[in-house]
Amino acid sequence: MTPVRVLAVASEVYPIVKTGGLADVAGALPVALKSHGVEMRTLMPGYPDVMRMLTGAEEIRRWPDYFGGPGRLLAASRDGLDLFVLDVPHLYERPGNPYVTAEGVDWPDNGVRFAALSRIAADIGHGLVPAFVPDVVHAHDWQAGLAPAYLHYDNRPRPGTVMTIHNMAYQGKFDRELIGAIGLPWASFNLHAVEYFGGISFLKAGLQFADRITTVSPTYAHEIQSDEGGMGLGGLLRERASVLSGVLNGIDTSVWNPETDPHIAYRFSAQELAFRAANKAALQQQFNLDSAAETPLLGVISRLSWQKGLDLLLEAIPTILGEGMQLALLGSGDRDLQDRYQAAARANPGRIAVVIGYDEILAHLIQAGSDALIVPSRFEPCGLTQLCALRYGAVPIVSRVGGLEDTIVDIGEADASGHDATGFKFAPVTADALARTLRKANIAFHDKLTWRRLQLSGLSTDVSWRNRAGDYAALYRDLIAERHP
Repeated sequence: MTPVRVLAVASEVYPIVKTGGLADVAGALPVALKSHGVEMRTLMPGYPDVMRMLTGAEEIRRWPDYFGGPGRLLAASRDGLDLFVLDVPHLYERPGNPYVTAEGVDWPDNGVRFAALSRIAADIGHGLVPAFVPDVVHAHDWQAGLAPAYLHYDNRPRPGTVMTIHNMAYQGKFDRELIGAIGLPWASFNLHAVEYFGGISFLKAGLQFADRITTVSPTYAHEIQSDEGGMGLGGLLRERASVLSGVLNGIDTSVWNPETDPHIAYRFSAQELAFRAANKAALQQQFNLDSAAETPLLGVISRLSWQKGLDLLLEAIPTILGEGMQLALLGSGDRDLQDRYQAAARANPGRIAVVIGYDEILAHLIQAGSDALIVPSRFEPCGLTQLCALRYGAVPIVSRVGGLEDTIVDIGEADASGHDATGFKFAPVTADALARTLRKANIAFHDKLTWRRLQLSGLSTDVSWRNRAGDYAALYRDLIAERHP
């Protein structure tokens, strides 16, 4: 097996910094690729949380002026990951969320902050670090989208490039005046480069110039080629369909493992599924829900937003109550949705419970204790919570979109490879369709044999990165072979 060197570029990496699924992928994929002969190092910004966790870092380069202030490139290892960290305090030394202020507003210099990340990625691609000259630069989401563009406009021998879309809704859009400040030539401001409706888009730059484009599920790869799903970039993706593919995400099954999970009340396996009841009891107690083993307990771990369909679930609360179910929700986001969920919880104590925010430990308990996990997204590139649910015996109830369509087998179906049903899917993505599916799930829950079969099928599903990492390794090797026949 020919060794391959890949530089991954990501704005967040679990377990160091996480706001969403991008971090989970950026943290798990490099480890999974090792068994496929791929040496991946990950470049990320030096946020305060990153700098606090680095020990024994080696300084690779130092600049007196890097995009407006002093900067350093560091090399370090953490949690099995080999990292390059761009330490530029005037860009990254800020509290809280990596992308927004405490008021939830984008940092006004985000364009410069993430152009700096892409620029150093391109420089590493050109050999800035002689001990690690990558064969491929793999850019994740808009924050790394300029890396393929810089490599293109440098007009030098370069590595292959891969651009992965984790969510088309986030495109890194900025004013055209930024071009000069970030060191791109003004020739790049045209329809076939970085120009986007009079401004510029970092995501479009990556999609335009990368040798390969991937996204996180086959169905989403198809959906984003439509005008609606492409969110303004569908035409470009149709033009580049020959280099676009969908590779399903996996999860880190060492972190999400009910047999060893330190965050749940009682560990269990497929052979010991009865012990799962202790987690349900603990979850009901934690959320101040009525203690009732025979009451279906629905879990939600989600950003509260229109995309995630959480307004539809609010409309389905009368069905949840009418069917004698409980709801435990963990999430934050849209202020109006937060207020409405909290009002529903106050109006229905013991039946509806809401925790606003994100708590990794509580997320594990919800997976281990819920009877079903609801993901009613209007669009969902892949989704990771339903993969965790399969791993923990929480039966997924999901909309038929994106990766939810690809990862869950509906109770009325078997998939092409003959896998048994693992959950419930609904379409169209409406409150009525969700309510009908909740009623169907309630009937199935009270049929113990049917429910146990759904749980066991989910527990036997491979949701790891093992095979999916192999798809990326094959993509890298194909790209290298094409560029260097």
